[in-house]
Amino acid sequence: MELGTSESSYPGSGNWEIPIDLFGSKKHAGVSRGVLTFADEFGNIVFRVNRHPPSPNLLPLPEDKKLLLDASGNPLFSIHRYHNGSWKCYKGDNDGNNELVFRVKRTLKTLTRVELEVHFHGERSNDEGCDLKMKGSPFRRSCSIYKDADLVAQYNGTCVTLSR
Repeated sequence: MELGTSESSYPGSGNWEIPIDLFGSKKHAGVSRGVLTFADEFGNIVFRVNRHPPSPNLLPLPEDKKLLLDASGNPLFSIHRYHNGSWKCYKGDNDGNNELVFRVKRTLKTLTRVELEVHFHGERSNDEGCDLKMKGSPFRRSCSIYKDADLVAQYNGTCVTLSR
C-alpha cells in the first residue's frame, strides 16, 4: 500500500524513516478543547484529528466523519464511521475524491471483546480474508493485531510491542 507523503514538512524531523514518539491529547494549548492532537517531545503539533458533520450527499450516510490533518492543517485522510459498525478511510478530505485506502469491519462486539477486520484497498484480488485482524479487550485496554496467523503488534495498556 503506497500512501505517499504530504508536501508539508514536520519541523522536528526531516526524515520520516526515523521513528519519533508522539503524545496524544485533547488538551493541547492553542487548540479548541476536544480536538485530538499528536505532538512530539517538544510540544510541536504533528497531527490533528478534527470531527466534521457528514455530508448529506454521501450515501449510505456515515454516522461520523473525522479528518486526520498534518501540522499545516492539510487533510491527509478522512475516516467515515457507519451505523453498521464499519469504517472507510479515504485519501484527502474526500470532497470529490473517492480514493479508498482501507475499510474496517467489526466482526465481534461484546462487553469484554472486540474484533475488527482491516481490508486494504487493492491488496487482495478477491474479497476473501482480511489483511489485518485486531482482537482486543476494552475492559483491559489491550489489543493484538495479526497479519494472517502472525502477531504484528500488541498493546497491553502501558506500551506497544511491534513485531517484524
